Amino acid sequence: MKPFTTLTGIVAPLEAQNVDTDQIIPKQFLKRIERTGYENFLFFDWRFKNDGTPNPDFEMNAPRYRGASILLAKDNFGCGSSREHAPWALNDFGIRCILAPSYADIFYNNCFNNGMAPLILPGSVIQQLFDEVRAAAGYKLTVDLASQTITKPDGSTISFDLDPFKKHCLLNGLDQIGLTLVHEDKIAAYEKAHAV
Repeated sequence: MKPFTTLTGIVAPLEAQNVDTDQIIPKQFLKRIERTGYENFLFFDWRFKNDGTPNPDFEMNAPRYRGASILLAKDNFGCGSSREHAPWALNDFGIRCILAPSYADIFYNNCFNNGMAPLILPGSVIQQLFDEVRAAAGYKLTVDLASQTITKPDGSTISFDLDPFKKHCLLNGLDQIGLTLVHEDKIAAYEKAHAV
């Protein structure tokens, strides 16, 4: 898994409450067995009209948000079913960090397991960021995981809390398999000692 240390990126706003995983990646695209290739299906029912053309009413489709790597969201992001395809689709689209007041638990943990940083900020801070993003095209933030700060274009910073274990895993690129492989020598020694 790719480590997450610092990220400077364009911020895209998604101002909707209770965005569920079926809105993030609709069920008809869950037939794939790969973990990649979902970027064109992200927010599919919102991003595209029935004829397959981009929906100009979907704010994230605006050219100013092209290439965004930070998603600004509202409460209870990632609710609904526990499909891991949701963070896969966001990651494939280029989103490495999400800023929201709250997340559904399973989605939140799936993000960390896929090298993404779902950060929790107070609702008032999130609303201020929505206002700033919309007021300035190309609005970028810098997320520094080690210092647990987000730097705004004017140089001011926002602090965030993060579980130390989750932070360690992101900084070192450790998913659940990676955490196990850290102890590979001990596992090999155990297997050798208990070989039949």
